[in-house]
Amino acid sequence: MSKDDLIVLTGGAGFIGSCFLWKLNQQGEQEVLVVDQNDSELKMKNLNNKKFVDFVDTDAFLEDVAEDRLPKNVKAIWHIGACSSTTETNVAFLEKNNTEYSKTLCQWAINNGVPFYYASSAATYGDGSKGYSDEDSQTVKLKPLNLYGKSKHDFDLWLLENNLTSKVVGFKYFNVFGPNEYHKGDMRSLVVKAYQQIKRDGKIRLFKSYKPEYKDGEQQRDFVYVKDCIELMFNFSQNQSIKGIFNLGTGQSRTWIDLAKAIFSALGLPANIEFIEMPESIKDKYQYFTEADLDKLKSTGINYKITCLEDAVADYVKNYLEKDLAIL
Repeated sequence: MSKDDLIVLTGGAGFIGSCFLWKLNQQGEQEVLVVDQNDSELKMKNLNNKKFVDFVDTDAFLEDVAEDRLPKNVKAIWHIGACSSTTETNVAFLEKNNTEYSKTLCQWAINNGVPFYYASSAATYGDGSKGYSDEDSQTVKLKPLNLYGKSKHDFDLWLLENNLTSKVVGFKYFNVFGPNEYHKGDMRSLVVKAYQQIKRDGKIRLFKSYKPEYKDGEQQRDFVYVKDCIELMFNFSQNQSIKGIFNLGTGQSRTWIDLAKAIFSALGLPANIEFIEMPESIKDKYQYFTEADLDKLKSTGINYKITCLEDAVADYVKNYLEKDLAIL
């Protein structure tokens, strides 16, 4: 292992993780230990042209942590890796892979005086009836709608119960989209799915609404571009005195129709949207509105830019999807 200080990046071959690795490389950081599972050829392509010192399997790395076998020169841990499937039903797997894994890694970091950054999720907010404030006093009131959200929420609660939020940094990612998400299957953003639908059928399919206060396609999400996410994450690394759990979104909710129109516009095509029935399996777990409350983030003074939805989609479609998906 290099004598230089080492950054540990779990989920480093995944969507946000690989994009953050790119950002680290751009900032001259190449001493990065990537922790992930080599379970997808498409995911592993995310590491092409990236600089890092080694790749370690997720389970093997956890054993090293438990046995205190990590190198002594670790200067930061970025724990981005997790099972992010909102339809996963294996409770024991999510508890072990998401919640307990995070606890073990966090405890090691704190015990060794190493900065710890981790991925939480906006899925912790459930149906939104408790609002979208990331203040600790509100976090304890939240009730996630799915098991993935619960696994993330349980770790947040563990931090609060043990008075550890002042020693770590957590990010509650909202609806992130952008390059390197192609391996995520059903968990890919609508931008990718819709792009492929347009190429195949000339139209986009959106779920109907089953609440009278929302017309079809006017359910709302806080869509945030991955490029904005990684910029903010890096800025936190440059301001290590700031700790806590923070929302990571735009603070501006937009409709699915807005997103669909932005994709058609990026392709220079007229909008063609079809509304379809929502699967019964997700009807009672569906979020009709999400919007990050950014007051806590803004109060830190950390520099944070927001790319408007139309510009972000245009960049993604024209500079990535039109090139990347043509060779997949």
